[in-house]
Amino acid sequence: MDAARRRSSAVAEQAARASYGRLLALVSARTRDIAAAEDALAEAFAAALAQWGEQGVPANPEAWLLTVARRAAGHQQARAATASRAGDVLALLAEEREDAAASPFSDQRLALLFVCAHPAIDPDAQAPLMLQTVLGLDASRIAAAFLVSSGAMGQRLVRAKRKIRDAGIAFAVPDPADAPQRLGGVLSAIYAAYGTAWDDTLGADSRLAGLRGEALFLARLIAELMPDQPEALGLLALILHCEARQPARRAPDGTFVPLHAQDPLLWSREMVVEAEAALRRAATFGAPGRFQTEAAIQSLHAHQRMTGERFTGPLARLYDVLAGIAPTTGVMVARAVAHAENGASSAAHEQLRAMTGTQTYQPWWAALARVSWLAGDAQGAAAAAATAAGLSADPAIRAFLLGGGYRFAAGGANVGKRG
Repeated sequence: MDAARRRSSAVAEQAARASYGRLLALVSARTRDIAAAEDALAEAFAAALAQWGEQGVPANPEAWLLTVARRAAGHQQARAATASRAGDVLALLAEEREDAAASPFSDQRLALLFVCAHPAIDPDAQAPLMLQTVLGLDASRIAAAFLVSSGAMGQRLVRAKRKIRDAGIAFAVPDPADAPQRLGGVLSAIYAAYGTAWDDTLGADSRLAGLRGEALFLARLIAELMPDQPEALGLLALILHCEARQPARRAPDGTFVPLHAQDPLLWSREMVVEAEAALRRAATFGAPGRFQTEAAIQSLHAHQRMTGERFTGPLARLYDVLAGIAPTTGVMVARAVAHAENGASSAAHEQLRAMTGTQTYQPWWAALARVSWLAGDAQGAAAAAATAAGLSADPAIRAFLLGGGYRFAAGGANVGKRG
C-alpha cells in the first residue's frame, strides 16, 4: 500500500472513530431506519477507502462521508419504492445543497438518543442501542458492559432497530413534558459509554478513542438543555469528578496509581469546581437519584484525598442509598468494599460470596481481594487478586494486583474502574 492509500485509510479510520455516531444520527434522521443508515454509512466508508487514495483526502472528510451516505440512503429508498417516488432522492440532494454552508454536525445525536429511549422499545435494549448507534460501540463490548452474551445482545439490538423502523418512531427530541420519562435511559447510556472508555486507560483500543470526551460533551449538552433535571446535573458532576482525576491515574513510567495515592495537584481543578457546582445545583431540587448519589460518592472520595480525612461511614451510607436506587452488580460490589473499609469486612465478604454471575467480572475479584485482606484472609486475598489480574487486559493493573496493591488501596473494588 503506497503512502497516499495508507493516509486515506488512516483518515477514514479516524473519521469513523470520531464521527460515526454523529454521522449515523444525521443519516438516521432522514431514513427513519437505523439499520438502513448503518448500511449507507458502510457504503460511504468503503467509497472513501477506494477513492481517497487515488483522488486525495477531501478538505472536510466527515462532510464528504455524510454526503455519500445520504446519497446511498436515498438510493436504497429509491430501490425499495416505486418509480413515482424518485423525487425523494432529488429532495435529499436539495437538502444537501441547503446544508452546504452549515456545519454537518448540528447535534442530531441528542435526538437519536431520545429516539432510542422511546417507551415502545424494550427498556433492556434502550441503553445498549444508544451505545451502538450513537456512540459506536460494537455488540461484543456492549455485551461485556451489561454482563450478557454477545449473541443475546446482538439479538436484542436487532429487535430494537426493527421496532423503530416498523413502529415509525419519530426522530425528534420529545416535548418537554415527555422528555423526563426518557431521560433515565439516555443518562444510563452516556454513563455506560464513559465507564467503558474509562477502563481503557492506556488507549489501547482504537474503537474507544475520544469516547470519554464524547460522553462528557453529551452530559454537558443535556445538563444545559435540561437544567431543571437534577439527575442530568448529577451525571455531569459524576463524569467531571472522574475525568478530573484522569491525569493522575498513571505515573510517568505507566504504573497504575490508585485513588488514595494520587496527587490532587495533578487533578483538573476547573473540572472539580464545575462538578461541585453541578452537584450543589442538583441538590436544590430535593429529588435525589442514582447519578446524584454516585456523584456525591466521588465528591467524598475527592475530599478524602485532598484533606486526609476519612469518610468511611458516610461513604458506606451513601452506597446503601445507591444500592436501594440502582442495585446493579457494579454498585453491589462497590458497596461491599465500602462496608469493609468501614469495619464490616466479614459481612462484606459474605455479601460478595452471595452474589451470582460474577465469575468473569474483574471488579468482583478485585473487591474480593481487598475485602478478604481486610477480613484477615491473606491467602484468599492473594488468590482473588491473581484471578482479577488474569481478567484484566491492562498490564499496569495486573502488576498492581499481583504486587499486592489491594493491601493498601482503599476502594480496591474500583481498580480499573473509577480509581
